[in-house]
Amino acid sequence: MNHALVDKVIEIVEHAGRQSGIEAVEVKWAGAGGSRLLRIYIDKPEGVTHADCEMISESVSNVLDAEDLVPGGRYTLEVSSPGVERKLTRPRDFERFTGQKIKVVLKEAVENRKVWDGKLASFAEGRITLQPERGEPVQFPLELVERANLKFEW
Repeated sequence: MNHALVDKVIEIVEHAGRQSGIEAVEVKWAGAGGSRLLRIYIDKPEGVTHADCEMISESVSNVLDAEDLVPGGRYTLEVSSPGVERKLTRPRDFERFTGQKIKVVLKEAVENRKVWDGKLASFAEGRITLQPERGEPVQFPLELVERANLKFEW
């Protein structure tokens, strides 16, 4: 993965989406040769619309093409919402989604468990407090999180 390109795409998204409150949730660069894919997930507090995706796609494409930032030139660009079970990776994600149901997979067990789900009770000073459906709240540092995402209740 070309980290410089990913960083530039995040910068473009953040700049283009600033007025609308759009943020880059995740940027992935995959494939090789003529089948390269640049996938961008965006979000905003009230949810992403088709028009938001179109605007970000156009902004990113225009800058990448004008500045010739993609070696070889050919790539496919996809811009979409991260979905209802979006990943949580940054401290601001945990702050924003306090009160929501989440699933967390830890790098090391806490209370003999590596997988936890429940309500994100709080996030402060780098520590997550999770309230499982049963039992007492559990706390662990953000650095211990291998992956986390929102859990949509169907």
